[in-house]
Amino acid sequence: MSDHQLRVSKIPRGTVIDHIRAGQALNVLAILGIDGESGETVSVGMNIPSDRMGHKDIVKVEDRELSQDEVDVLSLIAPEATINIIREYEVAEKQYLERPKRVVGILSCPNHNCITNENEPVETKFDVLDDGVRCEYCGTIVRDDLAAHIAAE
Repeated sequence: MSDHQLRVSKIPRGTVIDHIRAGQALNVLAILGIDGESGETVSVGMNIPSDRMGHKDIVKVEDRELSQDEVDVLSLIAPEATINIIREYEVAEKQYLERPKRVVGILSCPNHNCITNENEPVETKFDVLDDGVRCEYCGTIVRDDLAAHIAAE
């Protein structure tokens, strides 16, 4: 394969998530709820050489555009990623991720004594910090491996 060939072909419509930090593509798939059983056509490239990042991951999902909630969660684990909406094989929209100030109902609190883990009807709420997130109820700060705290739907 020469440097001028595409590793994965263009998609007719859907979403391309580019510039994902190397090693995070599988977490991106988990956030999007893609497990291979739903029949979606997905292309995943991992540890692809990148001039800007050294190595990067890329995810192409055909026939699907991401919701703002999905984009907000992606910004927590892949803040440097770009979202490209593809229509008729061309980039129709390009979005750079911005971290939200707050996420609700997306992450689980690792503090077992937090009210959100006590079978109470309380939705988790986290303030987004520069270097992690802080639970609004118990103050627990999560700085590493945010993907491990994404609440399963």
